[in-house]
Amino acid sequence: MIKYSIRGENIEVTDAIRNYVESKVAKIEKYFNDDQELNARVNLKVYREKTAKVEVTIPLGSVTLRAEDVSQDMYGSIDLVVDKIERQIRKNKTKIAKKHREKTPTSQVFTTAFEVEPSEESVETHVVRTKHVDLKPMDIEEAILQMDLLGHDFFIFTDSEDGQTNVLYKREDGEYGLIEAK
Repeated sequence: MIKYSIRGENIEVTDAIRNYVESKVAKIEKYFNDDQELNARVNLKVYREKTAKVEVTIPLGSVTLRAEDVSQDMYGSIDLVVDKIERQIRKNKTKIAKKHREKTPTSQVFTTAFEVEPSEESVETHVVRTKHVDLKPMDIEEAILQMDLLGHDFFIFTDSEDGQTNVLYKREDGEYGLIEAK
């Protein structure tokens, strides 16, 4: 179910405009669970040049769907904005289905908001081990030595010169690469 907040700037929101907005935005309900309550904020503006701007915002927890369009035709802008919102929903629904992660806050919003059908191609990923590391200050040469002694492909350390956290890694060509945090 969608709750609407339709506001007009330099335009009176007539029953015809309100009904048109509600009928068009209602198209997105098919992407959500039946028990999901949505709040759609619609802002309609008309400028002196007779151009119309339509903005639609739908908050979903930590994710917000938002689209806007400016044209000479208010009804055409409403259609285009709803199409943009639908594309955002389909794009995000596909991302979530592919990644199939249920532990992150974003995926929790989308898995409860969208009816996600797991695909056969999706691969479940899980954190199977957590390791805590004490980052002691060292220079790059000492970091290379430590990484080689441990037999790892990468090593995280704090640079003794600037105090930044860096990642040292072994490249496929046998050389070393450095990722510097800024």
